[in-house]
Amino acid sequence: MKVGIIRCQQTEDICPGNTDFAVAAKGNMAFEETGPVEIMGFVSCGGCPGKRAISRAKLMVDRGAEAIVFSSCISKGNPIGYPCPHYANMRDAVIKKVGPEIKIIEWTH
Repeated sequence: MKVGIIRCQQTEDICPGNTDFAVAAKGNMAFEETGPVEIMGFVSCGGCPGKRAISRAKLMVDRGAEAIVFSSCISKGNPIGYPCPHYANMRDAVIKKVGPEIKIIEWTH
């Protein structure tokens, strides 16, 4: 399965995303249900309030992503302990844009 991951722009400077790549490649944690996946896109939300995540998710789907994954920095607040206050709106807007046939995974690790 090919996935596109959306991460928090606020945490880009403190998190290189290596754990996201590792758990995706091994099929661990959030990817236990899917097994190992190929990351075909790794983008930020574009900054608060995350409006760019919608068009970026659509672009990844148009280029072959079968699932959109919200990195744990957005949904759980890893590593800074502060989840995105815009997460629910961002997720719902992405679902509306990409359609119900695209799997949404709400965390990574």
